[in-house]
Amino acid sequence: MTDQPEFDPASLTYDANGLIPCIAQEAATGEVLMLAWMNAAAVARTLETRRVTYWSRSRGAFWVKGESSGHVQDLVALRIDCDRDCLLALVRQTGPACHTNRRSCFYTAVQDGAEVELMRPE
Repeated sequence: MTDQPEFDPASLTYDANGLIPCIAQEAATGEVLMLAWMNAAAVARTLETRRVTYWSRSRGAFWVKGESSGHVQDLVALRIDCDRDCLLALVRQTGPACHTNRRSCFYTAVQDGAEVELMRPE
């Protein structure tokens, strides 16, 4: 076993607001669920608690996914992209991930120049 450096959330590349995008993906199926933002403290909390914690830009506060809805995201793994400016959270999603009550926030496709709704609310 090789010694790996300890991860420091400050080693990531954040935008001017101190945020980094995080894509949530269902670990079991590969389904892309949503995109939200984290700051360094949210990254650290996510790793510590194994419950995905984002930074709400509109509320200016931490947002533990599912805290009020019960639609939690349990962290399976956290991955860093090659530029260290985007995260991929592999999660076990309970219930819908989207605030519209759909499984995924990516429920609209552009097909033949038109928007097509791919899934209805659960």
